[in-house]
Amino acid sequence: MRGLMQDRPLSLPHVFHRAEQLFGHKTIVTATVTGRTRTTVADWAVRVRRLATALDTLGVSADGRVGTFCWNTDRHLELYMAAPCTGRVLHTLNIRLFPEQLVYIVEHAEDEVVFVDRSLLPQLLPLIDKMPTVRRYIVIDDGADHAVPDDERFLDYEELLAASAPFEGRFRVDDENTAAAMCYTSGTTGNPKGVVYSHRSSVLHSFFTLTTDGPALSERDVVMPVVPMFHANAWGLPYGILLAGADTVFPGPNMTPDAILELLASEKVTVTGGVPTIWMGALPKLGEYDLSALRTILCGGSAVPKSLSEAYREAIGIPMLQAWGMTETSPIATTGVLRTHHDALDEDGRADIRARQGQPVPLVELRIVDPETGEEQPWDDTATGEVQAAGPWIASEYYRGEGGGAQFTEDGWLRTGDVASVDRYGNFRLVDRTKDLIKSGGEWISSVELENEIMAHPAIAEAAVIAIPHEKWVERPMACIVVKPGQSVTKDELVAFLEPRVAKWWLPDAVEVIDEVPKTSVGKFSKKTLRDKFSGYRVDAPDGTR
Repeated sequence: MRGLMQDRPLSLPHVFHRAEQLFGHKTIVTATVTGRTRTTVADWAVRVRRLATALDTLGVSADGRVGTFCWNTDRHLELYMAAPCTGRVLHTLNIRLFPEQLVYIVEHAEDEVVFVDRSLLPQLLPLIDKMPTVRRYIVIDDGADHAVPDDERFLDYEELLAASAPFEGRFRVDDENTAAAMCYTSGTTGNPKGVVYSHRSSVLHSFFTLTTDGPALSERDVVMPVVPMFHANAWGLPYGILLAGADTVFPGPNMTPDAILELLASEKVTVTGGVPTIWMGALPKLGEYDLSALRTILCGGSAVPKSLSEAYREAIGIPMLQAWGMTETSPIATTGVLRTHHDALDEDGRADIRARQGQPVPLVELRIVDPETGEEQPWDDTATGEVQAAGPWIASEYYRGEGGGAQFTEDGWLRTGDVASVDRYGNFRLVDRTKDLIKSGGEWISSVELENEIMAHPAIAEAAVIAIPHEKWVERPMACIVVKPGQSVTKDELVAFLEPRVAKWWLPDAVEVIDEVPKTSVGKFSKKTLRDKFSGYRVDAPDGTR
């Protein structure tokens, strides 16, 4: 017996039409190079319709890739809708990739056109002759003072829209499994790999952003995505905002702590989201701004230090809502929410729970597996294993079969490369990346957990832990620390601070003060860069002891 429900596709045109029909009066604010613009969703929707016909004028093929090299802006949101609603594939290009990586992914995806913010032209112009698949570059004028080449390949965005009649009627994508967007991994090892999101996966993931265990977006909210729109769908926030009918604030190109905090305060933002490094930078300035409207700070991309979340709770009364995932998981797979069985905990106990990556969100299944034997591990908060994921917004393979399927199991689960333990309630605690674990004398040391304890030191702003060779123990931990202005920390002082907090064999053998922890293109700590920097570093113990 079959169900008797209407067979309607889960596709992004629904998101657009819902916003256009129900929430035309809501506002979209964008911070630009020269100031701040305001528009209504109704006016924005007309521009989306003009852009839809402009893509036809540009000759973009029926399922052609539409590249975007843009900041978080209302114009970028126009592209977020126009491309997939017309059957094309939105390809968000990471503006922080190395030039050779950018050229590679544009060619690998076969982008036909690229939309670029004028302020980003200097990064793109030296590369255009290396991208033969791109026929047109459409420049979005964001107020930056950069010359546009006198080249027939370059068009003006506003002129293009002005010459295009709005698309009439309703957009249709009948097959919900049609590709809607794609994003490439950050490529910390080897070439970046393409993750292709379907309309179905995008809609389902967007619905999660409306749930109480997630950001809980609603029509009453003012939402500011700080997480870049060029990476992993900006955590689903752009589509979620449109579904919910919330007001939107985009930070544009100015990503300094003061610029972000000023926007949060003046626009009375209620929900925001960004990586830990963003919030670390803003922390010293929190007291200078009125953030009383803020109710949720979504934080992810890398493990959120307990000390950072608690510093925000103490400063503004709001701990961070930790989320975990990756490009391949759309990206949100878990959220660190408190449950009823945590109610009896004291404040420090609740902080410990918030520091975990949390439970799988609805529709996502997770397991931990011994990476060597493939044996599933128990949820006893002691055993550890590689996190594997399955669900309707989890990748099943990479574009063009890159990687040869090595990151996917025979039964179709994604190998995330993250190592975690899980308690009986399904609350995940990230231990490390498989490649970042330190094995010393046969014992595993979690670089992530050690970093969190180091960053609890009041004089330390950032810390990254890497393995260094040792003649007896094979590997030992090195702590690379960034000290707060006006502060100082010696190795002995740090070790003394850590002694009551971690196992003896976890104590770092070396401490190096650095100016800044290097970051990847998506704001995560780049331990590969540190390992390269200290590749000749060695700790030897002639007497065989520590």
